[in-house]
Amino acid sequence: MTQVRVRFAPSPTGFLHIGGVRTALFNWLYARQQQGVFVLRIEDTDQDRSTDESIQAIIEGMKWVGLDWDEGPFRQTERMELYRSHAMQLLEQGKAYWCVCKAEELEARRKEAEAKGLSPRYDGRCRTLGITNPPGDAALRFKAPQEGLIVVDDLIKGKITFDNSAADDLIILRSNGYPTYNFSVVVDDALMHITHVIRGDDHLTNTPRQIPIFQALGFPVPQFGHLPMILGSDKSRLSKRHGATSIMAYKDMGYLSEAMVNYLVRLGWSHGDQELFTRQELIEKFSWKNVQSSPAVFNPEKLLWINAEYIKTTPPDRVAQALIPLLVQAGLKDQVNAVSPEWLAQLVVLVKERAKTLVEMVDWVRPYFGDSVLLEEEAAKKFLTPAVAPVLGKLLARFEALPSFSKQVWEESFKKFVEEEGIKMGQIAQPVRVALTGRTASPGLFEVMEVLGRDRTLLRLRRGIERASS
Repeated sequence: MTQVRVRFAPSPTGFLHIGGVRTALFNWLYARQQQGVFVLRIEDTDQDRSTDESIQAIIEGMKWVGLDWDEGPFRQTERMELYRSHAMQLLEQGKAYWCVCKAEELEARRKEAEAKGLSPRYDGRCRTLGITNPPGDAALRFKAPQEGLIVVDDLIKGKITFDNSAADDLIILRSNGYPTYNFSVVVDDALMHITHVIRGDDHLTNTPRQIPIFQALGFPVPQFGHLPMILGSDKSRLSKRHGATSIMAYKDMGYLSEAMVNYLVRLGWSHGDQELFTRQELIEKFSWKNVQSSPAVFNPEKLLWINAEYIKTTPPDRVAQALIPLLVQAGLKDQVNAVSPEWLAQLVVLVKERAKTLVEMVDWVRPYFGDSVLLEEEAAKKFLTPAVAPVLGKLLARFEALPSFSKQVWEESFKKFVEEEGIKMGQIAQPVRVALTGRTASPGLFEVMEVLGRDRTLLRLRRGIERASS
């Protein structure tokens, strides 16, 4: 049995789009499931738009979502001689020809054909001229088949038939010697022994152009699968007007990479009613038969829900590590460096039920760093009043006298104090909460004390009393 070999071949003309990531994911999952090979290829022959920065963005995005590749990254610009040699092979075999038509001539003919309601394809006038010594601005065209049908048994869309009578003699080498997309892709897929070409269905029209080139060069034709595009809420193609489309933008917005992977795979693929999958479950359960043939609609609310679930269920130390860059970005670098990874993981446990993103989590954890806390003015005015200062002083004295510190001990002491003072829990709990966190909303009061520790809890209570007494 032939080993499965798949590829992801982005063009480095911008950021890594989430649609591209989904394509890469489906290829990667299939490769891992079949113990195959996943190849990363950078299609950078567009010299006007390709940049090294974009290549780095692609690699960074792939690494963030955990898509490791077995071979590559290969760059097409480093393989130019391969394309030229195979193009010359076709020329020598009479399967390609030189075209000397000028760009302005081609444009005029295209407009003329459109005006007559005809297909604006090349009219083939250089096809039979037999040009052997072309001028420097000549391009090399492939002799596309003029008769018969091309039948594609698409992994996702099923059987698709193309009529060769509509085929165009496409350019395979431009006048500057650079290969065109459809030609370089075929040469690369063939020489890299790609068995399955899985890509977006915006490439579906390229498939009948590429298959004859595979055949003309004597290469086996891979199996094709075309993924439907991702749509925005208005059912148009997903774009910036629908929100962020760069995969790394979601990292910056506080999404866990595991949540993004889960959501993007489920965007067009299903396994029963299951919503959340481990990476291993995705590998084991993935199948082409469960990939939808119709477009999927990107739902930010669903993604947010999945991310919240992952924040709750992912090991706290893993969430803490993902949180650190955002904490540093928020100006808390020194505070983060001053605490242990274990304490940071404990802090994550404290707030994970309240945060849907890591950006939200930054806001929730901010009050727990350092000795002092920034009081919300409205909260301080309402709860840290002269009337409450004596009660807080008594509570502080009781806490200071406790022989040991633990959540259970502090909670028992607090409840006993409330009972002895004949006051309601809320009368003292909210002032204590504001003194400890600066806010009226927080996780459980005694869980907060546990994270802060004895010394900082007592210190913040003292300062709260000072504010109440002022």
